[in-house]
Amino acid sequence: MGNTGSPVNIPVMTPPSPPERPPERIVTWAEIHADSRALAGRLLSTPPPGRWAAPWKGIVAITRGGMVPAAVLAREMGIRLIDTLAIASYDVKSQGRVQMLKAPDAATADKGAGWLLVDDLVDTGATARAARDLLPDALFVTLYAKPAARDLPDIFIHEVAQDTWVHFPWDTEDRDGTFAYAPPLAGRETP
Repeated sequence: MGNTGSPVNIPVMTPPSPPERPPERIVTWAEIHADSRALAGRLLSTPPPGRWAAPWKGIVAITRGGMVPAAVLAREMGIRLIDTLAIASYDVKSQGRVQMLKAPDAATADKGAGWLLVDDLVDTGATARAARDLLPDALFVTLYAKPAARDLPDIFIHEVAQDTWVHFPWDTEDRDGTFAYAPPLAGRETP
């Protein structure tokens, strides 16, 4: 005798989706160079008014991300004096407490007046706020800015979505035609 009851609906179980990875943006060396030159061109063709008038005393690069843009700006703008402001707030892919490792003595003495303060990106603003506190009168420029901190640099070239993880060329390597994050050589296990 066959089953004469109503059909039973058994729900189909679907496996849970893996957590979504945030969007990523791979920035190339060519883009860094072009964006840094665009920033230099903007500073040279439309100098900022008032207290930021050229000639510049020098450039302060926020390490490590600001070092490459600072080198390009220095070349394009004819600036020879470059110092560093060493601030650490990131460890691989997570942001932690801001640590001041080295301050630029000459720029600090002037509170940044006459200096360009350069970084690659403002994200949450933690590093930028620490730099601004130290050098309040510097002209702060970045290549990229996220919405949470876009008001901190005086000038930036591109806005990037807040949830986008930006990979710079010094943090990536080519893996079979695709660029991906590459951990620093320091700290890697050696075979």
